[in-house]
Amino acid sequence: MKRFLAAIMFSTPRQILTMLIVLSASTYMSGSKGAELTADGIWELADHSGRPQGWFRIAEQNGVYEGQIVKTFPDAGEEPAAERCTRCEGDQKNAPVLGLVFIKGMQRKGLAYEGGRILNPHDGAEYRARMDLSGDGKNLSVRGYLAIETLGQTQVWRRVPASAETAKLLARNFGKRN
Repeated sequence: MKRFLAAIMFSTPRQILTMLIVLSASTYMSGSKGAELTADGIWELADHSGRPQGWFRIAEQNGVYEGQIVKTFPDAGEEPAAERCTRCEGDQKNAPVLGLVFIKGMQRKGLAYEGGRILNPHDGAEYRARMDLSGDGKNLSVRGYLAIETLGQTQVWRRVPASAETAKLLARNFGKRN
């Protein structure tokens, strides 16, 4: 440390500037930039009282983002594995809600995800959708809408921190998609 200080004290301004440029460039080249924020991960929807309603996995597949239901929080006496998408159409007709891919076709544009569709597994209705990731990456605003965005509804999901439970959910539910 003494040598470093001595080198700076007895250097010309030009030498100091050169050292700073070299240090800055090496720091940049070493990849010390923060990781880029994306919607990839597990997200939680809670009701107005804060009680969790579901966990959803958002993941990139071939440049497109999709969302899958990976955990539900049923009321007493309800069996989540028995819940089916009875009003869904096509391949998703009568599919289990747990594991259902319900967000499709999202194209990433910075912190925004646009051009996708979102399915309501309770009534089988499908809506246009967009998602917006907060600047800190902790919240995801998910909006389903009809023809124009003003005719829609937004939910704010909270990112679920990585844990042993989330790792198990990812391994169990994300092997194959429907």
